[in-house]
Amino acid sequence: MPVIDFEVRKECPPNLCDCRREQLLHDAQACRDVLRLNLTEEKKLLAHIEAISSYAQLQKLGLQLQKNLGVVLRIEAGSNEVRTVRGFQIALDEQPGLCRKTRASIPAAIRRCLAAHPEIAYAILNENDLLAGA
Repeated sequence: MPVIDFEVRKECPPNLCDCRREQLLHDAQACRDVLRLNLTEEKKLLAHIEAISSYAQLQKLGLQLQKNLGVVLRIEAGSNEVRTVRGFQIALDEQPGLCRKTRASIPAAIRRCLAAHPEIAYAILNENDLLAGA
């Protein structure tokens, strides 16, 4: 197994997660940056997400996730009418090493952020011309 110089997220219980962590650890050619998101770092990330207060900060977060961890964050208005933050489709693209719990906790933190700062939700809708003329 290749040498990794950072603390790696603990493995998930067998058959409970589809992160393919072991496959990523054994592939010498793979980018292992996503494994830097261990439990401690994930808690810091979730606190940071909930402290976001502007759309620009949310966009910067998405860029930093992609740059530092290789994780792609997608936030889009749902196919039906958006009446609450539950109407947004928020997801992280699946990739080896990204835990199922993480793929659920980050969107949940973003929803809490949007609920606390509705102006961010409006900015997302405006970017997609859903509030044009309103």
